[in-house]
Amino acid sequence: MIRGVGWADGAPPPSPFSAVEVIAAKRDCRTLSKTQIDWVVDAYTRGEVADEQMAALAMAILLNGMEPGEIAHWTQAMIDSGEVLDFGDVGRPLVDKHSTGGVGDKITLPLAPLVAACGAAVPQLSGRGLGHTGGTLDKLEAIPGWRASLTTDEITAQLREVGAVVCATTPTLAPADKRLYALRDVTGTVESVPLIASSIMSKKLAEGTGGLVLDVKVGSGAFMKTLPRAGELADAMTAIGAAHGLPTTALLTDMSRPLGRCVGNALEVAESVEVLRGGGPADLVALTVALATEMLALADLPDADPAAVLASGAAYDVWERMIAAQGGDPSAPLPVAAHVETVVAERSGIFSGADALAVGTAAWKLGAGRARKEDPVQAGAGVRLLAGPGDEVRAGTPLAELHTDDADRLPAARRLLAGAALLITADPPPERDLVLDVRRGG
Repeated sequence: MIRGVGWADGAPPPSPFSAVEVIAAKRDCRTLSKTQIDWVVDAYTRGEVADEQMAALAMAILLNGMEPGEIAHWTQAMIDSGEVLDFGDVGRPLVDKHSTGGVGDKITLPLAPLVAACGAAVPQLSGRGLGHTGGTLDKLEAIPGWRASLTTDEITAQLREVGAVVCATTPTLAPADKRLYALRDVTGTVESVPLIASSIMSKKLAEGTGGLVLDVKVGSGAFMKTLPRAGELADAMTAIGAAHGLPTTALLTDMSRPLGRCVGNALEVAESVEVLRGGGPADLVALTVALATEMLALADLPDADPAAVLASGAAYDVWERMIAAQGGDPSAPLPVAAHVETVVAERSGIFSGADALAVGTAAWKLGAGRARKEDPVQAGAGVRLLAGPGDEVRAGTPLAELHTDDADRLPAARRLLAGAALLITADPPPERDLVLDVRRGG
């Protein structure tokens, strides 16, 4: 549509609403109409609604919430701000997964090729890390030659030929969300459940998948610290999926401790390859298989056995083809940090585990993450845990390694992992429940 054509005297028609009117409605706890939502999202995308006005509306939504119908309408308006991808018939059922972010959460790397090896197609459009939570694209860019940006035609061809794609979102996918996400990050409104849910689901619905599994993290290393809060988010997202006809399942999973032993880009790639080759930490393998099982059920492939396929090596074959298709060399050595320092136990006892937030923040301080989206990351930086929960240790036993290219970063990371961050107790820790709850769309 070319704006201005047919307008009298070249002037646009008057807006049906004002930004102040919409802000005041939500400030006063009123339900926004579909027409109001459509207008304000479109006007903000076009620049008619200013950042400070949308910031005020976001804060009103954070404080006063939204009804399920409002959230569904808001999500649709975000989708309508850009294109909806159509991969056509790729010869396999399409199914995707999204994680709300955690520490050591490298699950996408083994999961996408595993689900593809079981017969589905996985169009995994992913993002970058911010703060203590890692980004899938940052991890994969540690592989020499691998590229994140693909055209829609390239994504479609790779889905047909390989069955799995992990890449950046296209520039025209939900552009309203890109603007609003950046604004929320600097206005204290990131934690709004309606805005988180609509942000995630608008991109996944615009992606054109046939089924979606959500990994909603709970605990110190997650955005949602408590099970009730994570359940609220899971329910909001599965309800959006149901309202838009997208079969959606949410697993609420533990993020009180890091997943696996490695946190950091190249370190996590190496650990993911271990899993794909039939090894790797038990918690990482278990959650990969649990999520794969749910994805295959939504893809109507319930008889597939992801645990057996993972053990067979078939998923590793898909991984090699997936990386090579995007210019990467799966056999190339991964980057190694210039400096490695060991953190040792301060006393004897039983290692009960590492606090996810402390480890994630330490990895970020070492250079594995970024404070702003435009910041660079170090491919080799991060934390490797050398002890697992339940291991007996003595004073001086190595518990973790700190990896960085900049030795000046080591003291801050070392301080973060002192004391209770690497917990040593007299008794063994309780068994860890990875999957805390499951929510399914209606």
